[in-house]
Amino acid sequence: MKTPITIITGYLGAGKTTLLKYILKKTKDKLAIIVNEFGEVAIDTKIIKGKNINMTELAGGCVCCSLTGEFEAAIDEIIQKINPDGIVVETTGVAEPEAIIVDIEENIPKISLDGIITITDADAIIKYPTIGHTGRMQIEMADIILLNKIDLINKKQIYKVENKIKKINDNALIFKTKNCEIDINYLFGINAKKIVKEHKHHEIKIDHFVYSSNKTFDKEKFEEFISKLPKEIYRAKGFVKFKDSSYLFNYVAGRDNFERFKYNKNELIFIGENVNKIKNKILKNLEKL
Repeated sequence: MKTPITIITGYLGAGKTTLLKYILKKTKDKLAIIVNEFGEVAIDTKIIKGKNINMTELAGGCVCCSLTGEFEAAIDEIIQKINPDGIVVETTGVAEPEAIIVDIEENIPKISLDGIITITDADAIIKYPTIGHTGRMQIEMADIILLNKIDLINKKQIYKVENKIKKINDNALIFKTKNCEIDINYLFGINAKKIVKEHKHHEIKIDHFVYSSNKTFDKEKFEEFISKLPKEIYRAKGFVKFKDSSYLFNYVAGRDNFERFKYNKNELIFIGENVNKIKNKILKNLEKL
């Protein structure tokens, strides 16, 4: 019997890791989660696993794996060692899922594609109405679309975003969610059959850079710095040290939040279009805080 595999995709900051954590909290199955982190700092992996290692056992017999080798070899190893009920792959925010689909259907006979779940950031689509090639591809290939963060926009805007998505993919099931909360029974057992169309390669113009230090920031000054981030920065995340505690920090499309999280240094990643042009200025401003 082939092991079913589910792909979770979505643009930067849409909520992929939030959905993964929610699935792990709710599932009764033994799942293997594969995370292939974008950037130099595997922040999302640390949140899910607690440690930055290749494979860690989670609650209920689930495991979390960070992909360090070839995808096919990793799948073989997971099935041999863990024999999970299902495999869930979180793609990077700038990934188009078609390459993984082709790999699954043509090269890995031990698994079968169950479905593709695409998470869309409703608030970000209102703020940045143009959906680029990668975002369009992620929506186009989806079996299920989570229209996430609907609590941040009004009913008229939700209707507008939903119609925009339906124009790209009117076959997928669309669920409106807050914090990706959904009955997970809807997410599995789809048994999707995919016909992958060939697309010309489109260059991704997303850059990123990392800041790391042991200094302690003043929280008010740091929040002021974040409020003045240039529009080129679409996404930032990581760990930050303040006088009272350390925090997990998230910033998406002008919104930020802080959640207490035990960590011993500052480790931040900034993501956006052509951000290396403003990298030095941002790093200098951080050092001044």
